[in-house]
Parts: sequence; structure tokens; C-alpha cells
Amino acid sequence: MGDWWVHHGTRIGVLVLLMLLASWSARRTIPPAVRLALARQRAEDMERAEEAIALEEQAKRSTTLSHVLVRVVDVTAILLAATIALGEAGFQLGPLIAGAGVVGLAIGFGAQTLVKDVLGGVFILLENQYAAGDVVDIAGIGGSVQSVNLRRTVLRDIDGILHTVPNGDVRVSSNLTRSFARVNLDISVGYGEDLDRVRAVIDAAGAELAGDADWAERILEAPKVLRVNALADSGVELKVLGTVRPMKQWEVAGELRKRIKEAFDREGIEIPFPHRVLIVRDERAATRAEDVPVPEA
Repeated sequence: MGDWWVHHGTRIGVLVLLMLLASWSARRTIPPAVRLALARQRAEDMERAEEAIALEEQAKRSTTLSHVLVRVVDVTAILLAATIALGEAGFQLGPLIAGAGVVGLAIGFGAQTLVKDVLGGVFILLENQYAAGDVVDIAGIGGSVQSVNLRRTVLRDIDGILHTVPNGDVRVSSNLTRSFARVNLDISVGYGEDLDRVRAVIDAAGAELAGDADWAERILEAPKVLRVNALADSGVELKVLGTVRPMKQWEVAGELRKRIKEAFDREGIEIPFPHRVLIVRDERAATRAEDVPVPEA
């Protein structure tokens, strides 16, 4: 045992130390390297959004890529160290590798879905479709991305439910929080209202919201009336549009609705509701009218 430990045990110990060193080095070097590589895209991102938003998106993507790459390095180091350690322990690796190849081929035929998921994950990460922290709609599920790796994406929806979506099922990904977001409202008013006056009231409410110190940081462009969107059954619909920071569209939209309602109440502007005209026929009156004799000419 002493002779074996000197010749083989020491090498196995060195392999374990090298594996741990590789894992530690990956955690120390990969995140800064990824941040440096992504810094080159900052200028392009800043063309679509201001610097603070571009930096936030870069940080999210850096965290996601770093996590995936560190995991890949860890798994590779463990497999490599285990294979070499088995050889040092006296196992014949040739038959073992051949058997593993046959088993891997058999598993490969039965694991086509897994391969599909991994390839989907590679393209999601390379194309930067979304990252941890984004709010997305994928595979018919909407929510905040909790984590993403080569095999699956984990989402948490507004009810707090955690969804695991295989990357192979992602055909279309809709990122709701990339660079900027929009407040998109349809506001209805009665047909009897002066639309120019209504437009002025809504635009003033949007400008007031954008100028409020508590909300100004979240708004990039003040909400205002874009157009008459529809002539509906009960009223005229106006399209209101504004630009806000990512993930702020929902709270800004809620506050804007509140302020528009208050402004309409002050100005006496009607918010329409469904109208229905009822025609009531009095059968008794109709019968009495038929009994009255008609004088002859």
C-alpha cells in the first residue's frame, strides 16, 4: 500500500488539487473576463438606451453567462480528473471508454430531447435572448427569469409559481424588459366630449407624472395621447403611449390611470360605460287603442 500510494496515490491527490484549483480559478477569472468581453457591446447598447440601462443589461448577461461557464468548467474538471484517477488506480480505461461510448450512443438515441434542449440553451445564451432578471413570455408562460442554463429556464410568474421550461420548447421568446419599456393604454371618453380638450388633460397628467420627483427616474418620455385609436360602441378610445425604464411599465401605468381618473373627475369628462336602450310596450294601451271606433268620413 505504501508503494502504491507513493506512485499512484500522490498523483490522484495532485489531480484532486488541480481539479479544485481549476474550479477556483474559473470562479475568479471567468466573471471578469465575461464582463470585459461584453463591455465591447456597451456602445451598441447605448445607441438604444441610456448608459445606466445598458450597464444594467450588461450586468445581467454577465451574471448569467458566468454562471453557465463556471458550471461547464466544474463538470469538465470533475470528469477529467475522475477518468485520470481511475487510470492511476489500475482500471483499464480502454474497455471502460468503449463501453461508455456504446452506452452513450444508446442514451443519445433516447435523449434527443435533451440534446435539443442543450442546443436551444446555447443559442439563447449566444444570441442574448434573455438573462436572469428579465421578464419574458416563453412557451406560453410569462414571468421573471430566475435562472437559465444550457438545459432549462426557470420562471416565476406574478402569482409566485415557479415554472421550469426546457430550452427546446422555446420557439419564440418575448423580452418585456430589454433596453426600455412602454406604457400603452387605451383611454375611453364619451362621444359628447371635446377630443382636443381631452387630449390636453391627458397630456397634462402625463407631464405632471414625469415631472414628479418620486416618478421622474422611472420615466424616459412622458406619456401622451398618440392618436384616436377606435370609435367603440360606448365611446371614443384614445391611445396613450410613454417610454419608461425596463420593468417599470406596470407601476407607471397604474399611477397614470389613477391620475387620469382624478383629472377627468375634476374636469367633468365622462368615462363611458355600456349603454342599452330598452323599448317597453304597453299591451293594454295598444288594446284600448284598437277598440276605439274610427268615425266615418
